[in-house]
Amino acid sequence: MIKENLDYVEQTIISACMKAGRSRNDVTLIAVSKTKPVSMIQEVINSGIVDFGENKVQELTTKYDILQSELNWHLIGHLQTNKVKYIIDKVAFIHSVDSIKLAEQIDKEAAKKDIICNILIEVNIANEETKFGVLAEEVYPFIAEISKLKHICVRGLMTIAPFVDNPEKNRVHFRNLRQLNIDIKSKNIDNVIMDVLSMGMTGDYEVAIEEGATMVRVGTGIFGERNYPI
Repeated sequence: MIKENLDYVEQTIISACMKAGRSRNDVTLIAVSKTKPVSMIQEVINSGIVDFGENKVQELTTKYDILQSELNWHLIGHLQTNKVKYIIDKVAFIHSVDSIKLAEQIDKEAAKKDIICNILIEVNIANEETKFGVLAEEVYPFIAEISKLKHICVRGLMTIAPFVDNPEKNRVHFRNLRQLNIDIKSKNIDNVIMDVLSMGMTGDYEVAIEEGATMVRVGTGIFGERNYPI
């Protein structure tokens, strides 16, 4: 099942890239492995995927220790400051930075390990009351403030778009996030690269790619609906 699902997702990504006049190499597929057992993750690894997304710190660290592979782990869920120390040297990216306090804690823990942590700013692009994230109008001053921190690198923006029945409804949000990314990149802020747009999930990643996503986070589309114990 997983191999067939991955083949379908891959073909869909290729099609969306072609439609947008983009290279397939421009888009990183992150397999969202939250709640999925290591045996299923290994199937995905065997198909050539190396990027995996987890929502919870404990689950990420457990799988990191078990798999011991050259994988890129992405923390995509809400991150509490007191949990940063457990993942700081295990993740390729933290996608969900949404407060000065969290950015400062990431910087502090990264300094202890003498590393630079790649972060994305989570943006509540649709102004949903139930979502985490920085509001669009607050993103630039937020980034300008945290850019002074020496052990983080702001690589771009992330959003979790609204759950919709028609993915076309999210096109405007993806387009707005891309424009915000372009606007901030044009400011040429030190320590701010803005080369990553993490947007699009199982239900809308095609539209997200058409609107400029460089990372898409696909869970159900790869692993299926059921949740399993680790």
